[in-house]
Amino acid sequence: MKQRWFNAFALMVVLTLVAAACGDDSDAGTEGQETTAAPATTAAPATTAAPATTAAGTTAAPAIAGTIRIGAAVSETGKYAREGKDTRQGYNLWADWVNEEYGGVNIGGDRYEVEIVMYDDEGDPDTAANLVEKLITEDQVDFLLGPYSSGLTMSTSAIAEKYGVVMVEGNGASETIFERGFKNIFAVLTPAGNYTQSALKLLSDQGAKTVVVAYEDTAFPTSVANGALKWAEEYGMEVLGVETYPKDVADVSAIMTKFRDMEPDVFVGGGHFNDALLFVRAAKELNFTPDAMVITVGPSNPKFVEEVGTDANYILGPTQWEGTMSWEDNWFGTAEDYYNRYSDKWGEAPTYQAAESTATALALMAAIEQAGTLDMDAVRQALFDLDIMTFYGPINFDDTGKNAAKPMGAIQIQDGVINVVAPVEAAVTDLQFPMAPWTAR
Repeated sequence: MKQRWFNAFALMVVLTLVAAACGDDSDAGTEGQETTAAPATTAAPATTAAPATTAAGTTAAPAIAGTIRIGAAVSETGKYAREGKDTRQGYNLWADWVNEEYGGVNIGGDRYEVEIVMYDDEGDPDTAANLVEKLITEDQVDFLLGPYSSGLTMSTSAIAEKYGVVMVEGNGASETIFERGFKNIFAVLTPAGNYTQSALKLLSDQGAKTVVVAYEDTAFPTSVANGALKWAEEYGMEVLGVETYPKDVADVSAIMTKFRDMEPDVFVGGGHFNDALLFVRAAKELNFTPDAMVITVGPSNPKFVEEVGTDANYILGPTQWEGTMSWEDNWFGTAEDYYNRYSDKWGEAPTYQAAESTATALALMAAIEQAGTLDMDAVRQALFDLDIMTFYGPINFDDTGKNAAKPMGAIQIQDGVINVVAPVEAAVTDLQFPMAPWTAR
């Protein structure tokens, strides 16, 4: 009887010790924060040796040495809510992959789970800056990821620079971000001045001779417009008119009427998703039918076709990335692999904003692993030294923090499908030119 009691007591002690050893040592989320949970890992990392196996032959989860906290202010409400959703989903896809499949970030052989702390910046630069300061001083995050839009990246990167905290971003393309001599801002995306290059080169080759440009009077669209003027001159195209409009404009009819009367071959519109809708709807209403329309942000988003239907056909747009491109890496595989992974996870196709957000976090991870430490100075230098190929394209930062390696693509919506038409090496179909009348779609 005593022996049976002793055996039962011993079993209880063993089970208690095992349960204690399996406890979760991750940081708890703070009320009001959106955090990416850090579940236990079971899959072998893609680029490192597989973890040890147990006697039964099953794969043992790598031991987790700690947690890397990464902060971001990203729009959940406000002007950039749609693009902010894509950005958040891109970040969270990366975090879930790191924690659930990759086995944690590898720092000198030790594995670290990741936690992303996100706040809603409401599309406001001042709010975004205040939230980033909170992330640094109160939440004590290790590194930062960027918000959506050049304007918000301008304000938040100034706070990151003030505190000497590295910020990697993928949604602020204005060159002005990188003209301030900052050493803590790194961007994986192609700069805004190059957004229209592929499309204007393609249209010039088709015989287009004249261009008009409309753009929102904020950082990113201004850089797009300045680039468009540069490339138009480069390709021998005459600029007939340039018009600006304020942020949050509700009507562009006056601009489109003026441009219609100029009878240009090409219209270039620099703005964000909502601006793209305004351009197309006003052009149709006013029967403004240039041979081509090149519009930023909107056309590359599948929701653009849902919003305007057949009126989206023939519209061209710059793209940072599409699932049909040929880039491939050892983490997410091909561009198509990423496309399928994202679609399966979120129930919708990835925009290029989503893909570049995942690539942003991936670049930070690669630099941390290359540095072999969480030391800020070492990770910063590793980012400057980074030269990698990803599913999103090549990433190699210059001394200002811009990605100097990645070309820009151009898409055209054809029968409701977003197809890459430039550059030649990435094209999946030929350009449809000139644009058909609105009544013939």
